[in-house]
Amino acid sequence: MSIAAPHSPLISPEEYLLGEEAAAQKHEYLNGVVYAMAGGTERHSEISVNILAALHSGLRGKPCRPHNSDMLVRVQSGSDLRFYYPDASIICRPAGPEARVQENPSVVFEVLSESTARTDTGEKRMAYLTISTLEALVLVDARKREVTVWRNGVEGWVPEVFTDSDATLNFASADCALTIAEIYEGTEL
Repeated sequence: MSIAAPHSPLISPEEYLLGEEAAAQKHEYLNGVVYAMAGGTERHSEISVNILAALHSGLRGKPCRPHNSDMLVRVQSGSDLRFYYPDASIICRPAGPEARVQENPSVVFEVLSESTARTDTGEKRMAYLTISTLEALVLVDARKREVTVWRNGVEGWVPEVFTDSDATLNFASADCALTIAEIYEGTEL
């Protein structure tokens, strides 16, 4: 994500969404400020595709559906309003076939890269964890074989770190699972 101009005028969510329909490049929205998204590496793309392929296969015939980074997720907590493009998501309560924005993801996946890790593990993580329908936030490192899954438990949101290829990530709300090996297949990690 790039940094916005210091004195950019704030835009409304409606203006942002209209602009995204015609934009050649994706942008994320944080309380009236719009940020252009940076492109990813080959490994980042491979990991995202691996996640989507495994989810597509695991969710076939089930009511929950996987979505790629073209689907916006709206995150609102009080007056704090954000729109993000996660690398992948599982939606079990879809907004409709023509929807460009989802508000109720069950699982969100962000693939971390050197340029996005700080934002993804900080600001975005804190925002995503306010979503009432969220079962898990999955942060996948693109530099090393490490996946952190944030789950809401008795003591609040708690991270679990997975590095073993045989480890399985289960998502009860979607009735599906994927392994660390599936996530990193063909990436040399």
